[in-house]
Order: sequence, then C-alpha cells, then structure tokens
Amino acid sequence: MSHKWSLVADIGGTNARFTALLEGHLESQYEFHHSVEEYPEFENLITILLEEIKSATGWQNPPSSACFAVACPPDTEIISFTNSHWTFTKSELQASLGCDTILIINDFEAVAHGITELSQDDLVKVGGEAPLANKAIGILGAGTGLGVACLVPYADGYHVLDTEGGHADYAPIDDLQSAVVSALRARFGRVSLERLLSGKGLLNIYTALCSIENVDADFETPAEVVAAALDESDTKALQTLNMFCEGVGAAAGNLALTFGAKGGIYIAGGVIPRFQEFFIRSGFRRKFEDKGRFVSYLKPIPVYLVISSNLGLLGAAKKLQQI
Repeated sequence: MSHKWSLVADIGGTNARFTALLEGHLESQYEFHHSVEEYPEFENLITILLEEIKSATGWQNPPSSACFAVACPPDTEIISFTNSHWTFTKSELQASLGCDTILIINDFEAVAHGITELSQDDLVKVGGEAPLANKAIGILGAGTGLGVACLVPYADGYHVLDTEGGHADYAPIDDLQSAVVSALRARFGRVSLERLLSGKGLLNIYTALCSIENVDADFETPAEVVAAALDESDTKALQTLNMFCEGVGAAAGNLALTFGAKGGIYIAGGVIPRFQEFFIRSGFRRKFEDKGRFVSYLKPIPVYLVISSNLGLLGAAKKLQQI
C-alpha cells in the first residue's frame, strides 16, 4: 500500500520523537518515541524507525519529505547534538530516508511554530494581563538543555527567530546565586544559562549548593532532586528548586525586555510541567517582574506555561507545510 507521507522528528538530548504524517496533516496517530541513550549511533535508530513505521502503517514507500527538529545549530552539513553523543550528515540522512525533500531546523524553531497552533487548553497562565496584538512573543524552554526563540509579527502572521540564547551568560541576581555561579565556573570554566536552567542545571545547582556548605550530595539525578523538593524532605533540594524557578523568572524577564515581548512569554520544555503547581507558587513571577525601573513595563506581560507534550512535532510539521 502506497501513500504520500512525511516524517517529522523532534530530537533533544534525552528523547527522540517521531511521527508519520499523511500529506496535508499536522498530527497523526502514528507516533514513535525512543531514548537517545539506547542507540550508540543515530543511523541505528533510523533503520529501526523505518521498519517500525512500515509495520505500524502498512506504507511501503519512503516518505516524500522530512523535517527534523534538532537540539543544536542546524546550519551545517554535519549535525552534532549539543547534549548527546549523536551526529549525522544531512545528505546521508536524506539518502537513508529516501525522501525528495529534507529540512533540518533548530528544535526551538519548531517549538515557536508550534506555539501558533496551541489552544487555551494547552496553556496555564502565570500572571500578567492580556497579550497585545502584533507584538513579539518570547519563548523559553527547559529540557535536557535550554531553548530560546522569538516570534516576530510579520504581514498576517509571525516570523520565527531561532536562537542559541540558552548559551548566553548566566547573570546571578543575589549573593547565593553568585556563589553557585562561582562554584560552577570552577567546574565548567564558563557558566551559561543552560548550566543552571535545564534538567541538568537542576543537578548542577544542587551539587553546587552542597559544595558551598560542605555537605554531602545525596541525590544523583534531577528527578531525585525534584522529588525531594516537592515532598520537602531535603532542604538543599528545596533550595535548588526555588533557585531554579527564580532563575527562570529572571531569564524570562530579560527575554521580554530584549524582544519587547508584549505578546507574551511562553515557557515550554519538558522539565517545568513536572512541578507545575510548585512553579506557579514559586518566586518565578516576582523575579520576572523584578527589573528595577522596568517593573511597570513587565507587570502586564502575560506568561504562559505550555503543557502540551508534542509541541516540537507539531511545529516541525507546520514548518514542513510552509515549503
């Protein structure tokens, strides 16, 4: 059985998600999820994936087109992921898939495209007033790393600015954060936003706080730190999660100022929805607005927590429809 279909992918540092779409569709029942660490080579996964799709759909022909959203700069022939061991070349991937057209885009370009397709059910508002029409929208998201993008109003829609803003320098906002940054600088040399405001960043904050106070670090994964913070069984874990939320607030406020994002700030990524209620009650909004003379500028800007799990796939599919 032959159908004209497309392959869409959202590949981060931890998870690789794929969907097989019939032409003209943005979503599909055929989704395939894999863990990055399970595959030593990216090519191994592609071979298995194509067999999975054939088995699930009955489609015997290769995809006519593909769009892969990747958590790294997408503009070179060789794609090397920032937070995983995978690499591939565009030409070899296209040959393996057998498709006529292939797009490789930044994962947060895909997220930005996906934002424009969300409904109110996909969002939780965290303060602010109504968004202003025809104003920039800022997007920040913590996963394995930290993604940053912007939607700029253009003609009858938006133009996506994909960035590597997650690798901008982290600016501590109090003495304790300064001590944490100093500890991480001794470890990494340079401390970017991603070193603190990501899944790995949660663990970095926790281990730094423990080293500063010369106490043992009892937890070895971000999930363990979050769990201990949520049940309030460990003071350092709780301190870590509070610092993380406040740091995200400060970074989101900087993003709003930089882009003039009066159309709103959207918080995406897989990390924060895991502690959604804690995040809403935390110092996030206070630090978002805490910009001295520009408190009144930031106060009305709405922030939305995105709770949709397939935002990257949705956005990559939309990007493919634009060609």
